[in-house]
Order: sequence, then C-alpha cells, then structure tokens
Amino acid sequence: MKIAWFKKVITPPLGSSVAGYDFRSFSVEVRDDLYMTGLCLDDGERKALLVSLDLLALDGWYVRELRKACARILGTAEELVMFTCTHNHSGPEAATPLAPNDDKVNRPYVAQLREWILEETRNLRDFRECEVMFYSSLCDENRNRRCVLPDNRASFVPHRRELIGISHETADKELGELCFFDAATGMPLYVIGNYAAHPLAGHAPGLGSLRISADFPGAFRDYVTAETGAECMYVSGASGDMVPREDELGIDAARGMGVRLAKAAVGGMIDSQRNPHRFKLESPRLGGDIRTFTVPIRKKFSHRVPPEYRGKDDVTLEIQTLAVGDLCFVGMPGEVCVELGLEIKWHTPFRKAFIAYYSTSDFSYMAPANFLVSGGYEGSTQQFGAMGGFELVRTAVESMFALRRRLFPDPPGEEPYPDDQNQPLVDIRRN
Repeated sequence: MKIAWFKKVITPPLGSSVAGYDFRSFSVEVRDDLYMTGLCLDDGERKALLVSLDLLALDGWYVRELRKACARILGTAEELVMFTCTHNHSGPEAATPLAPNDDKVNRPYVAQLREWILEETRNLRDFRECEVMFYSSLCDENRNRRCVLPDNRASFVPHRRELIGISHETADKELGELCFFDAATGMPLYVIGNYAAHPLAGHAPGLGSLRISADFPGAFRDYVTAETGAECMYVSGASGDMVPREDELGIDAARGMGVRLAKAAVGGMIDSQRNPHRFKLESPRLGGDIRTFTVPIRKKFSHRVPPEYRGKDDVTLEIQTLAVGDLCFVGMPGEVCVELGLEIKWHTPFRKAFIAYYSTSDFSYMAPANFLVSGGYEGSTQQFGAMGGFELVRTAVESMFALRRRLFPDPPGEEPYPDDQNQPLVDIRRN
C-alpha cells in the first residue's frame, strides 16, 4: 500500500451562517480552524480517496458531482471516492435542504469548496509505502440522547437534562482506527479515527453557539499529530442519537473529549504495531460499491425534503462501501441512529466495519421503526417511512457481502465466508 494525503483550512469568513441550530445564527468569532482532510490510497492496481470535512452536511447532487470529478483526476472508479462530514454544528451552512430558504446557504463558499477539493486532489504526490494496521478500543465518551420509559414513550434528553442520569439507551463506545506506518522506518504516517457522537461538546449557549470550531474532532486530530507526527483524519460514526457525555458545555468539554479519544488512539497505535500478527492487514486491497434503496416519503415531509426529491412519493438514496483490505467504511446518506449503525457492524463479513456519517447525501434522521412508535426527536423528524431504516441496513449489508467476495473470492469447494467452524473456542494469540 502507498498513501498520500492533504489537509486544507476551510474556515469560512466571519459573519457566515452557523449550521445546525437557529437559522438566524451568524458567526462572530473563530475559535479554531475547520479543515478538510483527504487520504489517497494506492494498492498497485487501483486508487481510492477518502475525504472528511468539518461541515454539517453536503447535498447529494454535490457529492455525486465531486465523486465523479475526483475519480476522473485519479483515474479510478467513482465508487472508490468517498466523502464524509463530521456533522459539525459550528461551521457554515453548506447544504441547501437544511436551510429554510436559499439566503441561509453560503453559495460562494460551496463553490469555493469544490475548487479546493479538486485542486488538492490534482496535487496529490509523494506517495509513501506503508504497512496498514487496524485497532478497536472502547471509550466511554458518548451517551444516547433518548430516554425511553417502560410505556415505550421517548423523551429528548437535551430538552430535559435532568433525565441524563436515568437514560441508559443503546450506545456504541467503539473507537475504530486505521493506522499507516512507514514501511522502511516504522514511523506513523497517518491515522483515521472513527467514533459515534455529535460534535456538540463545545456548542454552549450564547457565544459558544456563534464560534467557528471543529469541536472535539479538531482537538482529536491536533493531539494525535502533535504527539506522534502522523497526520490525522476523524470520521464520525453512527451519531444520529449519540452526543458527548459533556454535550453543549463549551471549549473545555470539546478539548477534553478530543484529547481523551486521542490518547486512546495513540494507545491503539502502540498495541497494533507491537502485535502485527493480530492487527496488520495482510492484503490491503481496495474496493468500492455504491447501491441504492427506495422508500416512501412520509406525507408530512413531502414539501420539506431536499429539493431534488420534492414532488415525489418516494426517495432513492445511496449506500457506499469502501474497503481497505479486511476493513470497510460504510457511507450513509444522512443522520443514521446508532442502533442501525450497530446492526450494520454486527452483520458485516469484514473484520471491522466503520460507519461514515453524512457521506452520500443529507437526508434527515434514519432510525429503527420503533422510534416512530415511541416518538422523540429522531423518529419525529425522519422523512421516510418506518421501513426505511430496515431497507438501509439490508442494502448496506448486501453491499458489504458483495464487495468482500469480490475482493476475497471463496476458495472452490469450501463453505462461503464467513464461517467459523475452524476457529477455537478460546483464541488468545501470542507473538
């Protein structure tokens, strides 16, 4: 495997609209810069590009155009180019469906962003040969923002903070890592971290909601790079109903969460490099897949869906999968809730699957069907029907199985993978 990367400031000018909360909010201060980070991978046969942006979301049509343009530049297939947004609420409004009118969207910024991405993709050079490791650790830095009582009625915890202590809904505590080490020196070159939480630790009331900031993903990247020398990317996991344990409390909360996650990531780098027999990806082949699923739009949202879907009875959305050897990123078309993200992980045929939030479009919350029974913010704002979450999971799982079998075909005469007949009951490996 060879890799090259870019990192570019994408901070908007002061006075730009602030995404995600009050549509009348405009920035008055830059606390820290926003970035787009891009990693290009080359396995000797094909190239892939993964780009993460400190933005709330991007329009589906915009993502599709960018994928095609970057694929042409790299001479690769469109399905091998993936974009993902951290879902940053302290950045500019860059997606039209999330604004009530066109005045909210910073159109010059969106146009400039496209040029920045294409320019950085054209300038990718100095590919470095590397070894690829993965790692997974549990970090107790998030919690579910729903509280469901015995009568199956849900409350939205951010509006009733006294419920925090009694809410124990599903959470995904996994910090996933993909690490690249220089093949000649063993020095860390690049780290991707994946975790499930809205970047809302620093989004405090008042002034805190008007500051431009990358929130805890920025602190995560800064710490990893400062302590290891490796460049770093953050990819949000299934964060639809996940928030930081210290949500909306300000700068110290954002910095603290980012640093604690980063320390866990550094520990994972240590463990993976010292145990390559467990964590090295021996065949880091690249592969990608894009599939669609179609579901009906809920009638009350027929005039509030993204412009490209208005006037239609149903919506067709994309799931994208991008494999690096036995690890797979699963790109979502909106705010998928953690329960669906975990189900995708549970059904993956890959060694590990990491959810890539807001990757293919910006289409609303995506929740299990029972959320539309119990209520709460996520279910009440989901724009497609109750079966939509199930169809999303099914499409993602089918894509992963097809992609893995394409990359690693089953040997003739053997049971189709995965099959654990030959695995020991206790498997504690030693050097």
